[in-house]
Amino acid sequence: MTKLFDLDGKTAIITGSSRGIGKAIAEQMAAHGARVVISSRKQQACDQVAGTINQKHGNGTAMAIAANISSKHDLQNLVDQTTKTFGDIHILVCNASSNPYYGPMAEIDDDQFNKILTNNVVANNWLIGMVSPQMIERKDGAVIIVSSIGGLKGSAVLGAYGISKAADFQLARNLCVEYGRHNVRINCIAPGLIKTDFARALWENPDNLKAALSRTPMRRIGEPDEIAGAAVFLASAAGSYVNGQQIVIDGGATIT
Repeated sequence: MTKLFDLDGKTAIITGSSRGIGKAIAEQMAAHGARVVISSRKQQACDQVAGTINQKHGNGTAMAIAANISSKHDLQNLVDQTTKTFGDIHILVCNASSNPYYGPMAEIDDDQFNKILTNNVVANNWLIGMVSPQMIERKDGAVIIVSSIGGLKGSAVLGAYGISKAADFQLARNLCVEYGRHNVRINCIAPGLIKTDFARALWENPDNLKAALSRTPMRRIGEPDEIAGAAVFLASAAGSYVNGQQIVIDGGATIT
C-alpha cells in the first residue's frame, strides 16, 4: 500500500501554495517523497513555506517561485525555472484562483467577471499547455485542478465563481479526451467549505457558518489536509486509472 501513494522522484508544481489548500497539498506531497515548487504572488510567503518543508524533509525538497497566475509570462517562467532546477515536471496542481466579487450576477462588472474567468479557467489552460508537452513525450503525468462544489450548484452571491469552477470540470474532461492516450491524467477536486483564508467570509460569519453546517451531514467544515489526501491519491500510482473526473470532498453537503 505504501508504494501506491509513493511520490519519490516526482516533481510537483502547486500554484497558490503559500497558504490554505495549496500549502497542505505541497506539504503532503513532500511527505510522500515529491520535490515541490511553492508558488503564489509573493516571493517571501513562498520562501517561508519552502523553508519549512526543507527543514522537515531535507534541503532540495522544496523551492519557491513567485508567479501571478494572470500573467502568462510569470507562468512560463515558473515552468522554465522548475525544469531548470528539478528537471521533469510530473505533477501539476492548479490550485490558485480568484473571487473579487460577492453578489448577484446582474451587478458584476466586466473587469471582475473577466478576472474570475481568466484566473480560474484560462490561466489553468495556459499552465497545463506549458507542462503537458513533456508529460505527453514521457507518457506520464498527472494534472489536478482544484475546483469547487460551487461549480455544481447555483448561488445568489457566488455565481461568477461557480461558473468558472464548472468550466474547470469541463476543462478536465476535454483535456482527458485529448491527452488520455498519452497516459496523462487530468482530474478535478471539488472541495466544499474548507477552513482557509480564501473562504473566511463563508465560515467566520456565524450566520453563514450555521447555514452551511445545516446542509452538511458531518456538521463541520473541512480542513486543508482533507483535500491534500485526495491530491496525493490522484498524483500517485493509486490514482493511475482515474481520468477526467471530479472528486467531491464536502462532508456530504451536495447530497442533501
